[in-house]
Amino acid sequence: MSGSDDRGDGSDGDDRDSDLPAPAPDRSPETAAFWEATADDRLLVRGCADCGAAFHPPRAICPECHSDETEWIEAGGRGTVYTYSVMRQNHGPFGEAVPYVLAYVELAEGPRLLTNVVGVDGDDVEIGQEVEVVFDETDGDAKLPRFTPV
Repeated sequence: MSGSDDRGDGSDGDDRDSDLPAPAPDRSPETAAFWEATADDRLLVRGCADCGAAFHPPRAICPECHSDETEWIEAGGRGTVYTYSVMRQNHGPFGEAVPYVLAYVELAEGPRLLTNVVGVDGDDVEIGQEVEVVFDETDGDAKLPRFTPV
């Protein structure tokens, strides 16, 4: 990746926030609302009305207290890099995009998402680095949440 255009400011006429492939996601009944929200640049996680836990991936039963009183909550989109790896080899479309960063980002709300860190050289990513969500257009009606340094 090169320069400041990787942050997705739209100045190059491209709605993409990175040069990574952005395949349309598979949907299930449990994830449909998550993907629908991404189309509006919103990031949702599930939350438990009984114990207050927030979690991802979405599911109907809280993984902390096993309550079925769960609901969608809108995440603020800020977090920190929990762990990451710079991918230097891959196959197919992602093989053409190497090197890129695959990371777990811990949201301020608590859940960790497997995602990409974009808009920065992989050698400049650090554990604990503050990041914020950006959304990459796909060839479908959802967007992929990825993260860029704050």
